[in-house]
Amino acid sequence: MEYSHTDAELLQQPVGYWSWAAYKSVVDRIRASLAEIGTTQPQWWVLAQVSRADRVRTRDEVSRLLRNYLGSGPEIMESEIDTTVSRGWITEDAEGRLSLTADGRAFYARAAAVQDELRAERHAGVSDEEYLITLKVLQRFIHNTGGQAWHH
Repeated sequence: MEYSHTDAELLQQPVGYWSWAAYKSVVDRIRASLAEIGTTQPQWWVLAQVSRADRVRTRDEVSRLLRNYLGSGPEIMESEIDTTVSRGWITEDAEGRLSLTADGRAFYARAAAVQDELRAERHAGVSDEEYLITLKVLQRFIHNTGGQAWHH
């Protein structure tokens, strides 16, 4: 890969621009790949939260957890949960507890395979050490500017 600038020039580049460009590139790629299999990124988040939970979660718990992901907001997350239910991937009981259906488990496995492929694509040529440093640096920038990015 050829970098955009020399090391000395890169040190003068704005992190805001490059973090935005990375965000846009990664999120656009994820969303396009998920659209190819018929889902959205927020629907994937819902499926993942229900599938990976160590206990049954309610609609409210899932919605509260996900509503701050990429600025989605509560209305979008409620709508996306509704869509996963209407597609037959998730059921919701009278108390709002969410469970994967057999179709939901199968679709989740398909979407998880896409996510695994995308992760491998993104991480090509990036060591675990470099990745860890990158995330720690980004979190330090967030901390230093008074931002909040925690979602768990």
